[in-house]
Amino acid sequence: MNKLNQKLITRIVLVFCVVVIFSLVMNTFFLPKYLLYQKKQSLAALTGQIETMDTNQLLRDVEVLENEHSVTIVYTTLTKNVDSLNELIKDSLSRKGITLSKFWITEESIAKLSENKIVRKIYNQEKLKSSFLVSFLKKDNKIFVIGESISHSTDTLRIVNRFNIYIYVGELLLLIMLSGLFTRRIVKPLAKIQTAAEEISKLSFTKVQVQTGDEIEVLAKSINQMSDKLEHAQQELEVKNENLRNFIADISHELKTPLSLIKAYSAGIKDGMDDGTYIDVIQQQTDDISRLVSKLLNLSRLQTDQYEMSTFDFKLLFARTLQKYRISTQQQNIEISVDDSLLINSRVVADEQKIEMVLNNLISNAVKYTTNGRIHITVANKEEDGHTLFFTISNGIEEHEGQPQVQWDNIWEPFYVLESSRNKQLSGTGLGLSIVRAILQKHASIFGFTIHHGEIEFYFSL
Repeated sequence: MNKLNQKLITRIVLVFCVVVIFSLVMNTFFLPKYLLYQKKQSLAALTGQIETMDTNQLLRDVEVLENEHSVTIVYTTLTKNVDSLNELIKDSLSRKGITLSKFWITEESIAKLSENKIVRKIYNQEKLKSSFLVSFLKKDNKIFVIGESISHSTDTLRIVNRFNIYIYVGELLLLIMLSGLFTRRIVKPLAKIQTAAEEISKLSFTKVQVQTGDEIEVLAKSINQMSDKLEHAQQELEVKNENLRNFIADISHELKTPLSLIKAYSAGIKDGMDDGTYIDVIQQQTDDISRLVSKLLNLSRLQTDQYEMSTFDFKLLFARTLQKYRISTQQQNIEISVDDSLLINSRVVADEQKIEMVLNNLISNAVKYTTNGRIHITVANKEEDGHTLFFTISNGIEEHEGQPQVQWDNIWEPFYVLESSRNKQLSGTGLGLSIVRAILQKHASIFGFTIHHGEIEFYFSL
């Protein structure tokens, strides 16, 4: 039995014991008083009824009233001789089976009766272990005695309480047994939830199956949801850690080559081997490193910068950006086609400078990596009312049979390459797409890419 079982059973037993003690106290001290109070009320009601009745009718209905109310009614002529009056009443009671060892009407009581007042007395018959509750009533010079015997309840209650204790002990044993069964049904699913929580804390994202139809089942479902979310978060964290390791490895590789060249050419200059080109090579490599560091700083800044949102004409920005690539595309015999026939409203709310960086990166990537000499761009409104602008740009790529989709998804990561050979024609540094992703995420844009029929198409919305 675990601790929770013990606590539940102990508290149930304590509550039961409190109820038992309360019951015994009430029976012993308050039940006799309550019974006497009820008898007095009943006798007072009957006395009031008799007081309103006609004397002749009352004399005829004495037996009926006795049987109906389980009382004894006797009567005699009211005399001033106290002894004689008491003897007459006692004889009358005796004839009806009521023998009293202690019974006496005092002169004071007779005086009250003479004033037509009702006198109520209780005579304790200790030897008989009973009491005689009586009301005296005067009607037409006759004294009526309405009485009821009340057994002393002390001994009876003592026996009843003793018997009740036996019952309570049996009920207590039954209660402990049933409590054990009921609490087990509560504690068992909780133990399952505890085990599942411990496994989750060890990064073993297990599920718990509990069907109780109450809050425990709701708790189990919440634990399962938490397990799913934590498992998903851990997987994402592992992916990010892997990307970070790749990022460190990639940036180390990117910096290693130019630094090696700078070191080699610096040593050549020191040894007097410079043919006049060594300084130019060193400057070119330092420029490459500087550009790389600038891109990294730019990427970091884009993720934390405050964006200045404004309304501008996307079509004008796109035309201005595309114009910069006209000469280079003509020299490389690259054909660029633009379709804006479905563009109704070209005004968007965004950071114009950041969106220009997105267009620059996507267009330069397409120009650099297209394999079929064609680039197709569409600008359209996704909805008829012009609330959303949709931009796509596609270019040819080399087919890689068996290339998993998950590897393509990683092209948004800095320095990610699809091939271990790090072929620049296929990958580049990858910082451009990382910058695109950082900017579009800040704009809450829908963005991504698709690959079909030997072409890759990037898209985003504003």
